[in-house]
Amino acid sequence: MSTYRERAHRQTARATVLSAIATRERRSHLSAPRVPTVGIDIGGTKVMAGVVDADGTVLERVRTETPDKSKSPKVVEDTIAELVLDLSDRHDVHAVGIGAAGWVDADRSRVLFAPHLAWRNEPLRDALAARLVVPIMVDNDANTAAWGEWRFGAGRGAEHLVMITLGTGIGGAILEGGRVKRGAYGVAGEFGHMQVVPGGHRCACGNRGCWEQYSSGNALVREARELAAADSPVAHHILDRVGGQVGDITGPLITELAREGDPMCVELLQDMGRWLGVGIANLAAALDPARFVVGGGVSDADDLLIEPAREAFRRHLTGRGYRPEAEIARAELGTDAGMVGAADLARLVARRFRRANRRRAERAHRGAGFELRLPPRGRAARP
Repeated sequence: MSTYRERAHRQTARATVLSAIATRERRSHLSAPRVPTVGIDIGGTKVMAGVVDADGTVLERVRTETPDKSKSPKVVEDTIAELVLDLSDRHDVHAVGIGAAGWVDADRSRVLFAPHLAWRNEPLRDALAARLVVPIMVDNDANTAAWGEWRFGAGRGAEHLVMITLGTGIGGAILEGGRVKRGAYGVAGEFGHMQVVPGGHRCACGNRGCWEQYSSGNALVREARELAAADSPVAHHILDRVGGQVGDITGPLITELAREGDPMCVELLQDMGRWLGVGIANLAAALDPARFVVGGGVSDADDLLIEPAREAFRRHLTGRGYRPEAEIARAELGTDAGMVGAADLARLVARRFRRANRRRAERAHRGAGFELRLPPRGRAARP
């Protein structure tokens, strides 16, 4: 009889443990452990890493130049490992999240292709996990930026959100119901390569007329340099600023001169904003989000870019006047969005890692015939 009671007691204890674990599995990102994690944003020119707490605050950041793309993938992995180990000397790091400028597979383990790095089907997650001995999360940099803005920035409160990242090209991400929509193969959100002008400018992807050829940092600089090279009278101011060196014209310089009221630079940003609005109207027709968040370095132009985009969006929106209009907001986290989002997504990975460890412990205790008592959580856990 006692044997039956002991067996019944163990079964009840096991059911209690599994019920508690299942409840925790259903909890949202808000229940992720409030531990510091490292977020890493890898671009074509820089690698930025930072320790981020559970409230999205960057406790410390370090930055280095991206190794030349002609070098082996291991060189970039060495750089990432060095930055993480450097931060780990001063912080108790529990997980690492990486936002990579490239296509990441649906399992978030491999970088299928990175245009600015020598990554081709690179098993980045496993390569770094073997060296850093903490949970590793890998995702596309636009996905991590969108997550960061949704959790801590301009995307807060939006159940249906689309992120547009304006940099050298155009990237993007989709969030619905608090989940990043990565697509069947992990490469959703490559909005920059939607064709908006058949037979238009040649794109680096091999096609013509891609959206990013008309509304990106590259497009902005190309237009300014063409006017300057043609010695257009409207370009005299910017030519004076670069001492006649057309190759020295950059996106930040164009934005700076536009803020100072230079007519050509203002017009270039307005043209870019109008193309941005056209593309956003197309995305609204397909995805119908409540909010678009525009980030990336080019978004520093703020209303010089965003206001023309809003006007063009209203003019080109299908069904205009008979449907609610999505909000278009500028990203709030700036260049930190990808790093903060990667760190926060890594926190979820850390939670799953901890949960797996607890399950292993539960199985071990069950096999030994003991009742597993879960440690208290929340307020009850505090001394």
